[in-house]
Amino acid sequence: MEPNALPKLEGPLPEKFEDALEELSQIVRSLESGQVPLEESIKAYERGMALKKVCEDRLKNAQMRVQKLVEGENGDMEATPL
Repeated sequence: MEPNALPKLEGPLPEKFEDALEELSQIVRSLESGQVPLEESIKAYERGMALKKVCEDRLKNAQMRVQKLVEGENGDMEATPL
């Protein structure tokens, strides 16, 4: 794929954070290049917003898991099973 080429803009969203972030980065680079026609830019923006939500959800989940590991019920630091 060319450095500023758009990735696929349809199909299922990636499940993994790293895959979603990479696809989002590709979309941002493409849009920043200024070489994407208006209709494709709109589709890319919509896909980018969906990918952003995937990334945010994965990060929030990871944060909650880490917080559960770090802070116990009484406020002490401890590891608890998920």
